[in-house]
Amino acid sequence: MTLRRWVGAALFFTALTVFMTWPQARRIGDASVAHQDIYFNMWRLAWVAHAVTTNPRHLFDANIFYPEPRTLTYSDAMIVEGLVATPLIRARCPPVLVHNLLLLGAIVVSGLGMFTLARYLTGSTAAALLAGVIFCFAPYRYEHYMHMELQWAMWMPWAFWAVHRTLDTGAWRFGVAAGAMAALQMLSSIYYGVLLATLLAPAAVLLFVADRRASRWRVARSLAAGLAVAALICGAYARPYVRTRAQVGDRPIDELSRYSARPANYLIATPNNRLYGERVARRSPPERRLFPGALPVLLALIGLFARKPSSRQIVYLLVLVIAFELSLGLGGFSFSFLYEHVGAFRSLRALARAGMFVLMFLAVLAAYGYAAIADRRSRAVRHVAFGVWLLGLVVEYSVRPMELVPYPNTAPPVYDFLARQPAGVVAEFPVPQASALPGPDPAYAYDSTFHWFPLVNGYSGFYPQSYVDRLDRLAAFPDARALAQLRRDDVRYVIVHSAGAPDARFADLARDVENTAAFIQLGRFSDRGGEAVLFRMR
Repeated sequence: MTLRRWVGAALFFTALTVFMTWPQARRIGDASVAHQDIYFNMWRLAWVAHAVTTNPRHLFDANIFYPEPRTLTYSDAMIVEGLVATPLIRARCPPVLVHNLLLLGAIVVSGLGMFTLARYLTGSTAAALLAGVIFCFAPYRYEHYMHMELQWAMWMPWAFWAVHRTLDTGAWRFGVAAGAMAALQMLSSIYYGVLLATLLAPAAVLLFVADRRASRWRVARSLAAGLAVAALICGAYARPYVRTRAQVGDRPIDELSRYSARPANYLIATPNNRLYGERVARRSPPERRLFPGALPVLLALIGLFARKPSSRQIVYLLVLVIAFELSLGLGGFSFSFLYEHVGAFRSLRALARAGMFVLMFLAVLAAYGYAAIADRRSRAVRHVAFGVWLLGLVVEYSVRPMELVPYPNTAPPVYDFLARQPAGVVAEFPVPQASALPGPDPAYAYDSTFHWFPLVNGYSGFYPQSYVDRLDRLAAFPDARALAQLRRDDVRYVIVHSAGAPDARFADLARDVENTAAFIQLGRFSDRGGEAVLFRMR
């Protein structure tokens, strides 16, 4: 593929991303959708950048949920995203800008990944562009707009591209590239990494049998080299997660059931979809709105039935079926086997996310469909056909303007002051009730990026039992039981916020803490939407 064609595709997906997520580009430096995971994303990016530039050996020992170890492993660590963000963060780019650049950039580069795979398979630039549009802008993307790691799906199509190149050439570099892409996907999104390994293996075997062009020995040794690379990197990455899983246990069965897809979920779009949204979105809870669009299905059917399908099309159809069945989680067959025999699957909560692979394989089949339509047509007819299908996909995937809210790029004065004090453990109030998590904890975690002191509070995919128990003991703060807990946690600083507490309760709480002999008030500060009082424990 020429550089000119690849740059043109990059510009195409950049322009379409700006259009399809409008007005995000206009508010790229200060706003995003209203969701606690935006704070969580910014905290993870900042922590990785902080850790790799100060103490890489303790990368996974993040500053939340003190004194628990390896707290970065309570969710997806987003190592690749953090490393990409590190130069921007070190250059003091605004945190919200960094977040939005990485999120929107992931959509663009995902489009390029699918473009690369589909063009290699079909030889058609137009078909590859349409496949990229399907992969980038189907309702699934908007369903998970707040989940940065689920936007970083670009390594999936590149892994399949590298496998195809290995099968066609037998070259070492493509086998190693396939393993590297699988590892990068794991380091970007554990969900996608586990699912990619699960689906790439049968696809590679089927393609080895049905579509290999290089010699059997050369292909086998190159794929084995790639497997070794992936196993080495992913094995090292998994070690702290395995230790954490032994501590926190497996996902509850009721969660697995709640976030397993049902076949009907593939007919449900997101509420903000202009064509299908509000009429059908109420039929399915979040995480299970998986409608890929009617036009991609039509294109895929055209590719399968307009002429005799190739062996590659048959393989992609088979792995699409496997991905669909896997997305059913407890409602299917394969997940029960994998849950029993593969430890990584016991930490996955939302198997409906395998719907992203259904979408990817459908996009490949749709590219074949468009290639069949455009085959042996004049250039003018091909241009018109491409424009019609592109317009149809844009209309089908169009959403109402995204509702954005501002996020802070700078620290409130209390954290500026705290950052200049001797280091110590911080506890912030009000704390949420254990039955009503997360409360204000995501914002507390993000604000800790402005001082990096250890924080008793925290927010992640898992909550350690120690924190749930701690919330119960801190519920009546500043009573004797709460003070004893704070002393056991070596807390040095306590911040009491008016935000999240009724005015009268805040005034009473701040006065009670001030009148407690265990605390010295260090100052009162304006806070986001209220006031904050900083205390030091004696």
